[in-house]
Amino acid sequence: MKILAVIPARYNSQRFPGKPLVKIGDRPMVQWVYEAAVSCPSFSQVVVATDNADIAECVWSFGGVVEMTRTDHATGTDRVAEVAERYPEMTAIANVQGDQPFVTPQMLTQLVKPYLRGNSPDMTTLACPLAEKDYGDPNAVKVLCDRRDRALYFSRAPIPYYRNHTPAPVFHHLGLYAFRRDFLAKYSKLAPTPLEDCEGLEQLRVLEHGYQITVCHTQTSTTEINTPEDLLQVQVLLAKKAIPVQTDAIKARILEAE
Repeated sequence: MKILAVIPARYNSQRFPGKPLVKIGDRPMVQWVYEAAVSCPSFSQVVVATDNADIAECVWSFGGVVEMTRTDHATGTDRVAEVAERYPEMTAIANVQGDQPFVTPQMLTQLVKPYLRGNSPDMTTLACPLAEKDYGDPNAVKVLCDRRDRALYFSRAPIPYYRNHTPAPVFHHLGLYAFRRDFLAKYSKLAPTPLEDCEGLEQLRVLEHGYQITVCHTQTSTTEINTPEDLLQVQVLLAKKAIPVQTDAIKARILEAE
């Protein structure tokens, strides 16, 4: 089993231009993500996919591997799909989001575990228990699962509606994905869909076209950096010696960067 990890990194983010290059401790964010992916024993190869020369130079400076891509991709997944075409020997492709500097190798292994076990789902994603405080937060994406851990729906809304207060299979969705190689090529050609546009969640395109997403589980969420305000909060946590996600692996990496 050969699995390629691709980290899509674009400079012109609407909410935070230059985001992959911002410093966390003494390293740019893209380096944090790259080092986490390289530390994951489940990946055969890790590359950063970008259309920006400054990001490419940054990755090369710390010894990383870069694939330059077209500039017209609408989503990070489209960028990942372009790079995947250059690695025909890979069985599965992981999309490791470049705005999750505190992702751990364990989380990444959990993401691709079905492929490691010899299964071949169209696509996998990662979820963790949903905190009560996040139930009504539109920035915390919820995923409902069936009895076989396949996604029924993703939403920013508080789902399900609890008419009866019984346990429900709702989880906090984390924006990490993996694809069977042939399905990724197919997915990149699917037309956008109404629910995808309504919620602003590209993974709904898969469900609306009738394909399945296997939801893999991890125990904790990870801090994403999507805005300058998110970065400021992380810097405050670092200054206070507070850890965004309480795991030994992340704590060691933060202390190492100081």
